[in-house]
Amino acid sequence: MYVRTIYAIGDPAKIDACVDTLREEAPRALAGQPGYRGFALFTDRELGKILTGSWWESEQALRNSDDQLKERRATMLASFANTVTVDSWEAAVFASPAQVGPGAGFRLTRFEIDPSGADLLVETFRGTTLPKVQAIAGFETAAMLIDRARGRGSVGVIYTDQAALAASRGKQSAARGEAVTKTGVSICGLEEFEVVTLERR
Repeated sequence: MYVRTIYAIGDPAKIDACVDTLREEAPRALAGQPGYRGFALFTDRELGKILTGSWWESEQALRNSDDQLKERRATMLASFANTVTVDSWEAAVFASPAQVGPGAGFRLTRFEIDPSGADLLVETFRGTTLPKVQAIAGFETAAMLIDRARGRGSVGVIYTDQAALAASRGKQSAARGEAVTKTGVSICGLEEFEVVTLERR
């Protein structure tokens, strides 16, 4: 599986209208593309951040869809975004899709690693880190996205609600610290969002 992420930052006062547009229009636009496998929309309304992820069955399907949709994407974000970053990733590890409603909590951990250590990191996350995170109360689903060639990626974990997200911080931090010690991965960002939409096929 492959994932395209869109990270948009803008005026918090303008975020609600943009979120509403993305929630209504993005899934319809994506669903018409070959190889489409899901869409997620996350927001930090206080700081003015939107993060989306669209899932694709192959790297080619991801590329083809971007050619078809990039103009529509720009239109949907124009009223809000001052900056937009688009990235493509391999979904190296992912848990079964969850059925979570609006208000669920999402934690994103960004990392960098020497490309030569990418395989060890993926194996460690799949075999050790993910089972520990899955045991945390309120866990719903998780995924590791990676760009092996550039030595960077992220781990996203979704919890049932904001209270569960907050309560999980210590235990997930411990699991993350063990992975850092074993693999030498460098953590370069930690963010939390509200889940607006999550659809996986």
